[in-house]
Amino acid sequence: MRIKLVRSETAALLALRACALRGAPTDSEQMLWRALRSRQLLGVRFRRQAPIGGFMIADFVARKQRLVVEVDGAYHGRRRSADARRDRKLLRLGFRVLRLDAELVIQNLDEALALIRAALAEPPEGA
Repeated sequence: MRIKLVRSETAALLALRACALRGAPTDSEQMLWRALRSRQLLGVRFRRQAPIGGFMIADFVARKQRLVVEVDGAYHGRRRSADARRDRKLLRLGFRVLRLDAELVIQNLDEALALIRAALAEPPEGA
């Protein structure tokens, strides 16, 4: 019984953290969200700051297409190995991961969206 309670507590904490992140987006996340929300990109439904796998939060996820889009700012330059471990976990869960530099999103949103379109055109593993 305690195991289920711990999982429930973890899920609740993750949901609270995701909600807090949605309330304080970075400039690049906000720009990208304006272009992705309401199925504006190829009719695909994206969620932002979405819990995945009970242990992490993705910047953006298209669940049906099994695509996670991460927007990496300067902070991520110092945590490449942690990001690589996270990407491997997402891959094991069946998600593809596209990492976009925050500066690309801010300076050339059209190119960032083209990269997302290209990733969406690739079929998910096992499809």
